[in-house]
Amino acid sequence: VQLQASGGGLVQAGGSLKLSCAASGSTFISYTMAWYRQAPGNSRESVAEISVDGRPTYAGSVKGRFTISGDSAKGALVLQMNSLKPEDTAVYYCRFRKPYVYGMDYWGKGTQVTVSS
Repeated sequence: VQLQASGGGLVQAGGSLKLSCAASGSTFISYTMAWYRQAPGNSRESVAEISVDGRPTYAGSVKGRFTISGDSAKGALVLQMNSLKPEDTAVYYCRFRKPYVYGMDYWGKGTQVTVSS
């Protein structure tokens, strides 16, 4: 299984970026899909997630600015990020996980997002 995240880059505060994650090597039916991020010196934190039944949830710090969407059966995940702030600067990781099944938990390598003030 491979997860490839892309779409990161350098953007000014207030700008937008769209991250994509492509998963391959398996079928991903009944998986949750999520984006995490890790800033220098900080632990990895959840940004947004889509549940098995398709419901999105967001961290409070990004609610109203970020939108997660995707299709687990197709191995496709997207994070639309608007109104970016310098504190959104981090490496962003995608994750596909099958709940309650040991070992079916996959991470992408990450893509850098840098927001300048």
